Amino acid sequence: MTRCGKVLMAIGMAPVLVLTPALAGVGHTGIRPARAATAGPAATAGPAVARPWMNPGQSPERRAQELVAQMTLTEKITELHGIQNAQHRRYVPGIPRLGIPPLVITNGPAGAGPGDDPQQQPATALPAPISLAASFDTGLAREYGVITGAEARDLGNSLVEGPDVNIARVPENGREFEGYGEDSYLSGQIGAGDVEGIQSQGIIDEVKHYDANNQETNRNTVNEIIGDRTLHEIYLSQFQAIIAQARPGALMCAYPKVNGTYNCENDYLLSTVLRGQWGFKGFVQSDFGAAQSTVGSAGAGMDLEMPTGVFYADAMQQAVEDGQVPIDTVNAMLVRRFTVMFQFGLFNRTLTTTPIPAAQDGAFARTAAEESTVLLKNNTSQLPLDASSLHSIAVIGPFAGAAKTGGGGSSHVIPLYTVSPVAGIQSRVGPSVTVAYNDGSNPAAAAALAKTSDVAVVMVGDSETEGTDRTTLELSGDQDQLVEAVAAANPHTIVVVKSGGPVLMPWANQVPAIVEAWYPGEEDGNAVAAVLFGDANPSGKLPVTFPASNSQVPASTPRQWPGVNDTAVYSEGLEVGYRWYQAQNQTPLFPFGYGLSYTTFSMSHLRVSRGARGVTVTADVTNAGTRTGADVAQVYVADPAAAGEPPEQLRGFARVTLRPGQTKPVTITLDPHTFQIWDSAAQRWTTVPGQYTISLGDSSANLPLHATLSIR
Repeated sequence: MTRCGKVLMAIGMAPVLVLTPALAGVGHTGIRPARAATAGPAATAGPAVARPWMNPGQSPERRAQELVAQMTLTEKITELHGIQNAQHRRYVPGIPRLGIPPLVITNGPAGAGPGDDPQQQPATALPAPISLAASFDTGLAREYGVITGAEARDLGNSLVEGPDVNIARVPENGREFEGYGEDSYLSGQIGAGDVEGIQSQGIIDEVKHYDANNQETNRNTVNEIIGDRTLHEIYLSQFQAIIAQARPGALMCAYPKVNGTYNCENDYLLSTVLRGQWGFKGFVQSDFGAAQSTVGSAGAGMDLEMPTGVFYADAMQQAVEDGQVPIDTVNAMLVRRFTVMFQFGLFNRTLTTTPIPAAQDGAFARTAAEESTVLLKNNTSQLPLDASSLHSIAVIGPFAGAAKTGGGGSSHVIPLYTVSPVAGIQSRVGPSVTVAYNDGSNPAAAAALAKTSDVAVVMVGDSETEGTDRTTLELSGDQDQLVEAVAAANPHTIVVVKSGGPVLMPWANQVPAIVEAWYPGEEDGNAVAAVLFGDANPSGKLPVTFPASNSQVPASTPRQWPGVNDTAVYSEGLEVGYRWYQAQNQTPLFPFGYGLSYTTFSMSHLRVSRGARGVTVTADVTNAGTRTGADVAQVYVADPAAAGEPPEQLRGFARVTLRPGQTKPVTITLDPHTFQIWDSAAQRWTTVPGQYTISLGDSSANLPLHATLSIR
């Protein structure tokens, strides 16, 4: 089985809605083989007991029930929470007497590595998840997950916390780099691919943070007031899609309150929606310190408290003995987790460590960074650069001297190695071209270097981190002044932005070329050089809108964000991200879905037809330029006015790679959910009859092809 291979296992969920994934892009190869699981029980110490639950001929759920039936109350309490000490941070101990293995957990939105764990080992620092979303490539997302899952297993783990699929409601969110942007459909499709890849390696995936963990400011206490329809259509739908399509084994409940109740004790979210409406059969783990109660959390359906047992250790035992928490509730919590662990074979393999193939996995990190880079501006074909016509390059700025491997906080990965931008560019151009570096701390000195160079490449950006939101979208320090000074000194100035989300660009009209590289990961220097010199043709599309100013954002008042008196009101409703810009007739700096290429594309012959699986949208995409490249055909749907929806919403996409002059048809299936809205009174999805407009183009702001469809 290769790293892209599929482990044949089923979580046994019964989703009420089947969502059709977007078409995957060109297949990626070169993924290394996964190691076979080590046979044998995970733990054998302790007194001998009959263990019928170790019989693989029984269903995982039956095995879990038999196991729980043999546990003492003390043993049950031990398995409801993690422990934390000098050796362990994300760890639930096993019980050798019963053959229960430990549950060893790592973070994983950006690769295998909990940045806040003193025992963390190096792994491949993949490009930031926001970068992955910019690829609009579900196939790449699967491979991203394969690398994450395989390396988590290499490091002796059994569960990966991630992906983070919370919506980028506010661009100031300090954790925006860790998610997939502002659109629920895109987040659901990229997230499903990532989850499938992780679980293909025999690792349990835990999608997070459920729900609406959309700001870091006061995240532990903020009460988010969200209308029920907005909650389901914007902030829950990506979780629903991932659960239906990829069947993650676990889910993490988040810190904030939603409509007055903390997530980890929110009966509506955990019981009514997650398990009732969606049929989720996995287990629910708390974010670290997100649990707020014993009785309330147990009753709502939180199964595992992390990192320790503040509420699920002594307090839980007392609650059981006092009759406040029925023992049947505790049994059900354990059966859910053990069922998943049996399904993933954790009772039948010993967790071991294996060296990570750094070069091979690093090569994937480079490819992913290249494919996700967004070309925002390229006047007079400034890019790609031609090394043979250059004598000198000035590489300038605070993000030019070292690789920007990722954001800060629990998702941080200690890289196995890094490639700095200066080293990557020098390696690409060879010894015949002088590459001079200036850190940009003195704009005047940087401008002087730029003036004597053929080309100036200025690298600016931000440093987002968990725990802190940005207060402004402006670049910190004197980075804007640096760009302006260099641009004034050299007309051939290229700006490379390394950010976890939108930043303001007051100098955008002063430079001929702008590249959004996100946080490229450990292969930063090689990936950026490949794009600048045309070895890789940029094909990324923005998964978030870049506003023109701090005030031009959907949630622009303190009452909306970060909230007043610890209450944030989501009064923008459904108008999140690009939906708000369209509804308010606002023109951003760069729109959602936007991204240029070194070649040109055209789309034609839009055809819409009905079929057994839904509505099929077909169009021809042509590479009208001179370079091989990839484009993303994006389908947006406008609902009838009676539906009360935003003007247009992304409902499908297809990434296609074309040679010069080549034309290929793309086909995108719109499932029935496309034509439904959430009916709060009935608590279900309902179809709105009327005329729908289906538009296709290459961004939310460029949709040249249209067709109408009547739905009864």
